[in-house]
Amino acid sequence: MSTPEQNKQTAIAFYELMFNDCQPAEAIRRYVGNEYIQHNPHVANGKQGFIDYFERMQREYPGKHVTIKRAIAEADHVVLHCHQHWPHDHDYAGIDIFRFDDEGRIVEHWDVLQVIPTEDKSSNGMF
Repeated sequence: MSTPEQNKQTAIAFYELMFNDCQPAEAIRRYVGNEYIQHNPHVANGKQGFIDYFERMQREYPGKHVTIKRAIAEADHVVLHCHQHWPHDHDYAGIDIFRFDDEGRIVEHWDVLQVIPTEDKSSNGMF
């Protein structure tokens, strides 16, 4: 059985490999369990839907990059708070939530994204 800290490190490695290194198929192979339940309405459910989406994003947004600002783990869930840079588009503040199986493999994903505004009335920033 994996620990929350191990799951946190796995989620970070998964995100780096699929997003920054542009290797979604390898990220799935290394870090995802038998199933991959997707809750993002723009990405098809399952492993192949994930791979297809991020391969397309790699073609359409070369140079995209994510910076993980914080990672929080509890039981079988990990939350990543990220700054996503999409060239020729907006930058986004994102929250990704991953659920892990007993073997420490990712089996479910949720996310929420918000465009980082140019004006910040709070002066506290998104991160």
